[in-house]
Amino acid sequence: MPVFTEFATSSRQLRVLPSFASPLPRLSPAFDKKEDRYEVVVVGAGPAGLMLNLLLARYGLSDESLLCIDSKSSTLLSGQADGLQPRTLEVLRSLGVLDELDNEGCHMHQIAFWNPSSDGGIERTSTVPDIAVRARYPYEITIHQGRIERVLETDLLRYSKRGVMRSTNLVDVKIDEEGDPEFPVVAVIETEQGQKTIRTKHLVGADGAHSVVRRKMGLMLEGESSDHIWGVTDFVAVTDFPDIRKRCAIHSDSGSVMVIPRERIQSGEYLTRLYVQVPGAVKPDDESTAANGMTEDAKREAKARRAQVNAESIFEQARQVFKPYSIRMRDENAIDWWAAYQIGQRMTSQFSVKDSRGKERVFIVGDGKALGPDAGQGMNVSMMDSYNLAWKLVYAIHGLTPDSKASSEQSDRILETYQTERHTVAQQLIDFDKAFAGMFSGKIKTEEESGLTHDEFLNVFQTGNGFSSGCGVEYIEGILVDKDVNDTVVGTDYLSGILRPGRRLLNVQVVRHADANPRNLQDDFPSNGRFRVLCLASTDLLISDGASAKAFTGINEIISKFPENLIELVGVYPSQLGDFYWQDVPKVIKQRAEMRFHSGSIDTVYKIYGVSAEKGAIAIIRPDGYVGAVVPLSGLQKVEEYLSRCVCKA
Repeated sequence: MPVFTEFATSSRQLRVLPSFASPLPRLSPAFDKKEDRYEVVVVGAGPAGLMLNLLLARYGLSDESLLCIDSKSSTLLSGQADGLQPRTLEVLRSLGVLDELDNEGCHMHQIAFWNPSSDGGIERTSTVPDIAVRARYPYEITIHQGRIERVLETDLLRYSKRGVMRSTNLVDVKIDEEGDPEFPVVAVIETEQGQKTIRTKHLVGADGAHSVVRRKMGLMLEGESSDHIWGVTDFVAVTDFPDIRKRCAIHSDSGSVMVIPRERIQSGEYLTRLYVQVPGAVKPDDESTAANGMTEDAKREAKARRAQVNAESIFEQARQVFKPYSIRMRDENAIDWWAAYQIGQRMTSQFSVKDSRGKERVFIVGDGKALGPDAGQGMNVSMMDSYNLAWKLVYAIHGLTPDSKASSEQSDRILETYQTERHTVAQQLIDFDKAFAGMFSGKIKTEEESGLTHDEFLNVFQTGNGFSSGCGVEYIEGILVDKDVNDTVVGTDYLSGILRPGRRLLNVQVVRHADANPRNLQDDFPSNGRFRVLCLASTDLLISDGASAKAFTGINEIISKFPENLIELVGVYPSQLGDFYWQDVPKVIKQRAEMRFHSGSIDTVYKIYGVSAEKGAIAIIRPDGYVGAVVPLSGLQKVEEYLSRCVCKA
């Protein structure tokens, strides 16, 4: 049918463009760009640096305000980290960048344990789920670190014309308040055009285990290295080993091997990664030199042993462990990468450095830790450092925290929580990695032998699964975490989803009220820097003067006291309420949460979260998806008190 007349607004053409995250509101004065002045400088564009840079750009920092430099000329081309854990997958989903990695990566759903058999070979003794806790993505993904970086950088270029300034080295960094107290961090960088000096309000070191930022700030890695050396290689395998496409922990009389299946490559074949224990041992650390890692003699000995490790020696050792099964490279061109390393667990005691006024100026993400890769933690924890820091940093810069609005002469308590929260997690990581690496490097005992039993090793793996998956991380009590829930929540199985301040909000299945669309509740919590108030209504929702109606109305009044579009409302109601119309519930629900209001799907949501459908509850969710506080429907005063500690009022 021909069109007689037509009208379209000028904004209609914008709909053909990709959607963008809305920047956070800014209450502080707009950034007045001066030459070589920035609000944030990020050093390093690995996964942690790119995650941080992408979030800062999404939250509203422009190219004039934000600079990211990296010494490499491109994203990583070979080796290093390869695994994405379930919590990291949830975060990448909240950023809208997961699909390619999820579709193209290798999924690991099971781990097989192989141990010495009575005939001198190896046998499978058990197969268990690789992820033993409740998660939206109950598997790990292995995929090239360079591809992860490329996906993050591609999305960054939607928000930044410059992207990463590559082939740029950090030469020096110091805090100099006399020269400019507002931009007290002075960095000397070297580009292809020569050296230049820049100033910034904040500088973040994401530049790896040999961080220039950390060294220039006088932060030492403290800890120890083990006496175990491992070889690691990626290659196309030809083998009769039946579990080569599963994650495997193999202990044999000849040593230990970890099998990590990898993604499909351009030839159509699939890579396999082997972590292979190299026979022999080196001296462990001397306690008197623990702050520097190893004694000089131990360093020289370890270096000499690593020098003797090559691809052929790694494969020869692997062949001994795999017997009676055979394994080899498809051909000499099938090896993708290999390296040798010594397992160690070290971290710096400080993740931030303050100026003379006590304001946080320099931060360390990712490279505050150095450890072995067997547990697949380094990259994931590093990216979560950035996820924790990004929103806090922008809130402080944009004048959204109470302290940032109160005075420029005092520290920001919200920003200080990066050190307290992530240092605690880092120590847990060190402890877990040490236990896992030490036990994996040990020998599984058989009858009449001393050593590690298979059940003991399996217990360490399963006990640590909540932490290794990222799903069991719990932040300590503080200004952002109020642990007092009274009797609002029933149960203690937090890994299965019981609401717990300091833990992430578990994903649950819901049905959106407006259009009967089945949804994942986590999709109502995208990574755009907003706080959310999740109201789990009770069965009295349809009673006009009931506790649920009063809660929704009160939440609306509270949200109105804070900067516009900074706090969002999400609602869930018990499914037994049946059909009802918008006019049957408080009008604020449709006004503030029309497309974020859901049926609890036969009360599964309430059971998982440990909330009574007869009582309901209110949960405040931080911008990083962690539960900040849980109160009863009548606890509106506590809701306002919590938000007032975190966000300044309009």
